[in-house]
Amino acid sequence: MFAKLVAVSLLTLASSQLMAAECKTTIDSTDQMSFNTKAIEIDKSCKTFTVELTHSGSLPKNVMGHNWVLSKEADMQPIATDGLGAGIDKNYLKEGDTRIIAHTKVIGAGEKDSVTFDVSKLAAGEAYGFFCSFPGHISMMKGTVTLK
Repeated sequence: MFAKLVAVSLLTLASSQLMAAECKTTIDSTDQMSFNTKAIEIDKSCKTFTVELTHSGSLPKNVMGHNWVLSKEADMQPIATDGLGAGIDKNYLKEGDTRIIAHTKVIGAGEKDSVTFDVSKLAAGEAYGFFCSFPGHISMMKGTVTLK
């Protein structure tokens, strides 16, 4: 009887682990100005969410650098435009820009960076997006973030 109880407890524990939401993702960027995904879904049960950005290309960050920036979709282009003058040392993001929910630093070939943000900053029903703020990259390097 005890063995059966332990087995049931272990099965319950294992299934709850399987049911737990994945509260992180890895996104790869390339020398072809692309992310390997166009959509991220975040489970409402996640308290925080982590994005790890990798760069599988061979070019340095001053030539083909990439970052990952999260904002409301309507703010994406204005943030990228305002960040042009900030330069690479400030990740092409205007200092103190409150429209930015989260961002990584600009990375080059073989590098990685990650950012963890509070999911409560996202409102159900709002349209969110992610993009690269390196000059000119937002035209190809962007996607959607959905709270589900």
